[in-house]
Amino acid sequence: QAQLEESGGDLVKPGGSLRLSCTTSRGVFSIYDMAWYRQAPGKQRELVAMVTHDGTTSYADSVKGRFDMSRDNNKKTVWLQMNNLKPEDTAVYYCYADPGGDNKYWGQGTQVTVSS
Repeated sequence: QAQLEESGGDLVKPGGSLRLSCTTSRGVFSIYDMAWYRQAPGKQRELVAMVTHDGTTSYADSVKGRFDMSRDNNKKTVWLQMNNLKPEDTAVYYCYADPGGDNKYWGQGTQVTVSS
């Protein structure tokens, strides 16, 4: 069973950068499809980026060209590099793991605030 621990959220000015991390000490990480979601106040949770177990990445249109998701199976970690941040990127960011079975796992969330 995966336990996901996120870090890296912070207050940053528009145009700034942050890197979020998500790590787990359990499970066969290499088989997990991993993703980052975010939820802004009053809005539904939305998919931001995904990296499959074989390394294929995909991104929401709103973050393409600005965000980059990567993984290191040896470290059981994924990262979300966020550049040129905008106020509309403000949200709680959640790490998500899908081992491919019935169970899916969520982290506790990390707050990203983009404001001048």
